[in-house]
Amino acid sequence: QVQLVESGGGLVQAGGSLRLSCAASGTRFSFNSMGWYRQAPGKERELVVVITNGDSTNYADSVKGRFTIPRGNAKNTVYLKMNSLKPTDAAVYYCHGVFHGHVYWGQGTQVTVSS
Repeated sequence: QVQLVESGGGLVQAGGSLRLSCAASGTRFSFNSMGWYRQAPGKERELVVVITNGDSTNYADSVKGRFTIPRGNAKNTVYLKMNSLKPTDAAVYYCHGVFHGHVYWGQGTQVTVSS
């Protein structure tokens, strides 16, 4: 069974950095794309960044220049490196993946940014 597992959330001060991890299990084939979404209280889930298996990326305007999505050495592993965090970045962050036409979500990890 294909699953996405995230880790790395927590509390950070505004201006600080945090790195989230996402690893897929249950397949030895590459996902078509992987990425990150986030959902703040009372708001809809929104795209943060996505990377395709051709390494094309699409960042939300709100995170451009501050967030990156490096790949891990293991297949189907991505990170979300977040710099210059703002209180408005606080949310539950979800790993997202597309594999053989199916969409997969991680369980979510909380990021809290104190001002």
